[in-house]
Amino acid sequence: MATFLYRLGRFSFRRRRLVLALWIAVLAALGIGMFSVSAHTSSSFAVPGTQSQKAQDLLKKQFPQASAGGATARVVFEAPEGQKLTSGAHRSEVESLVGELKRASQVANVVDPYTGGTVSRDGTIAFAQVTYKVTDSDVTDRAREDVKKVAEEGREAGLVVSMGGSAMREGIHQGVGEVIGILVAAVVLAITFGSLIAAGLPLLTAVAGVITAISSITIASAFIDLSTQTSTLALMLGLAVAIDYALFIVSRYRDELGQGRDPEEAAGRALGTAGSAVVFAGLTVVIALAGLSVIGIKLLTDLGLGGAFAIVVAVLLALTLLPALLGFTGTKIASGRFKTRRMRALERGEGESTGVRWSRLVLRKPLKALGVCVTGLLVLGIPFLSLQLALPDDSTASPGSTQRIAYETIAKGFGPGYNGPLAVVVDARGSDDAPAAAKEAAGMLEKLPDIVSVSPAAFNPSGDVALIRAVPGSSPTSQDTVDLVSAIRDQGPHLQEDTGAQLMVTGTTAINIDTSSKLNAALFPYLSIVISLAMVLLLLVFRSILVPLTATLGFLLSVLATLGAVVAVFQWGWLADMLGIEQASPIVSVLPIIMVGVVFGLAMDYQVFLVTRMREEYIHGAEPREAVIAGFRHSGRVVTAAAVIMISVFAGFMLAPDALMKSVGFGLAVSVLFDAFVVRMTIVPAVMALLGRRAWSLPAWLDRMLPNMDVEGERLRHLLDDPMTSTVPAGAELVGVGVGSSSATVDAILDGYTRAHHTDAATSGEANVHSQADAPAPSRQRRPKLPRLPKLGRSRARDADTDTVDPSEPKAAGAKEAVQDPQ
Repeated sequence: MATFLYRLGRFSFRRRRLVLALWIAVLAALGIGMFSVSAHTSSSFAVPGTQSQKAQDLLKKQFPQASAGGATARVVFEAPEGQKLTSGAHRSEVESLVGELKRASQVANVVDPYTGGTVSRDGTIAFAQVTYKVTDSDVTDRAREDVKKVAEEGREAGLVVSMGGSAMREGIHQGVGEVIGILVAAVVLAITFGSLIAAGLPLLTAVAGVITAISSITIASAFIDLSTQTSTLALMLGLAVAIDYALFIVSRYRDELGQGRDPEEAAGRALGTAGSAVVFAGLTVVIALAGLSVIGIKLLTDLGLGGAFAIVVAVLLALTLLPALLGFTGTKIASGRFKTRRMRALERGEGESTGVRWSRLVLRKPLKALGVCVTGLLVLGIPFLSLQLALPDDSTASPGSTQRIAYETIAKGFGPGYNGPLAVVVDARGSDDAPAAAKEAAGMLEKLPDIVSVSPAAFNPSGDVALIRAVPGSSPTSQDTVDLVSAIRDQGPHLQEDTGAQLMVTGTTAINIDTSSKLNAALFPYLSIVISLAMVLLLLVFRSILVPLTATLGFLLSVLATLGAVVAVFQWGWLADMLGIEQASPIVSVLPIIMVGVVFGLAMDYQVFLVTRMREEYIHGAEPREAVIAGFRHSGRVVTAAAVIMISVFAGFMLAPDALMKSVGFGLAVSVLFDAFVVRMTIVPAVMALLGRRAWSLPAWLDRMLPNMDVEGERLRHLLDDPMTSTVPAGAELVGVGVGSSSATVDAILDGYTRAHHTDAATSGEANVHSQADAPAPSRQRRPKLPRLPKLGRSRARDADTDTVDPSEPKAAGAKEAVQDPQ
């Protein structure tokens, strides 16, 4: 892995104009394609296998006039104060407006309030139920405008008119949240690097990644039906992750330049080390997101695959476009006007960074730090015990919106249950007397305690399937309505035993209840699958059992605290005004499982970036505690910057009007806060200190079974820095491989090394690590001229690791004489 990425980094750096041109061509092609197709998205929550979905499918086939699955709207009329809608000019106006609704675009049926019984008892409120020929996602802007025109005419006539229903929910539009996130990211990057050039490269690759992902998803939506929120989640994740991945590689590139390496060599080594961590970090996110497809809910499948695609694009850009851009900046990226005095002192090796001081503080009393953090996260997770789930409807719309006004007006005039009537389907195809079966079903419904009205049964053309409309006494999202749906379904076996007919409940309310139930049931199996797959991946990365186990347990703590915070803010209303939450309501049903997938992937990102550097130091001979401190010394500042950037990007999505995206943005921002700063930067080093060398132990039999993925680039570094001690083919020219070596020479040696290196990778890697004390006196040799790097210059800094040749070793064929460095 590291060897391949090293070559890829040098190739992209050397052929930067070609790589840049290819990516520009890809972006141009996707841009043209995006504006040439008609996107098609859906906001429906189809849940295959549930009773409500089976009933929907039956109605579509046997009851076409019901327009099952079609979008719905409610146009609510309210008379001026002191007047009524039941007589006079107001009734004539309402009947005229209903006639216009029947002629509106895409409308299949309109229930007149005066013939359908939807006029309140006091005659002040009425509503017309509109059913469309198409689903929610296919309702056109013209169809919505026709309804809005009717509403405006009613207002001009002196009525109070509002509109609700699924057909009135327009698609999600991106706002200023993303812009705010990018601006904050730019400031953080400039502070972290002290350079506008270094800060600009991660932003540039992130923008390219977002354009690529969103354009591809838009083009795909023209051929397949994708959920409305797919592109939004892909944008959220792609933007944050792409910046982070580029940030780690740029930081490593600057470190390599600081050690005196030529720019091309620095790019290769940056990809061979930090690039390997990026690949495996990206894989954990992809596994977690793609795993959402196993649940069997289309919305989650679309969100998961869309987000996973955005992550893949971010990784590809970090591994190809970024080193090409580094080729255009060269050594300029290492300098900057915004470096503080402290940053310059740290670069000179003077003083200690904040990350080092923090790690020493944690390691001083690791048990105490561990206890405080674990207790705090558990306390924050307490609200999770009162979690209530529901899908968004008009009751969760913004206060003052026409959907919210329509919902509240209907509840005032008829009762809350009229906002979520139940569609009870009687499948009497197996019954000898269909009318009698439907009558008995209606009688069963009337006897249930929370039913306020039951409409007469309506039959399909063949007369063997009946549809009964039952109105609950409670709101669609209340527990009483959930219990009522369960009670109706409990009557099904009795009806089938008596009449041979099947009883099913469907409609928006029942579908929402079934969706929440299935999501609850799928949460723990999904969590088990994702954790198992990621544990295997982390086992390969860290070659340890306890480190992946610690990472996983830390994730569980952070996700528990995150869900607790979401419940406290969105369901209980804590800090709602401060955070711009307009009202408290049940949590969106899909949020917990989305949070589990996304948070797990992001948590493993920080685990990989921080702990791989610790392992790199440990296998180079550092003591366990010193390895932890060294990991913070090299990665602490970058991980902190990455976490702040990700929090800013996610928090920006709290400005979205959509309830799901608002809660997801808050949840992800809080999860990164907990996981990065509490778990990864406090709990993990405390546990590592308590475990000591045991943290890195691995049974010998398992060590032999696992392939060495060389995520830290140990074999690559050993080959490049200590070539004379490597196992290489006879005749390989190793002298001269180091800073400034030509890519042809390095590639030839890497080819020979790969063919000859058949011994156990982990054993050979550790056995060939030499301490500075054992190294021979440094010597200098001529460096080959670096090809194809005009105007980038060559570092004059001396690198003892790459320029050292052991005088006791025989010279390889064709090697030049080494000139001793005068002391």
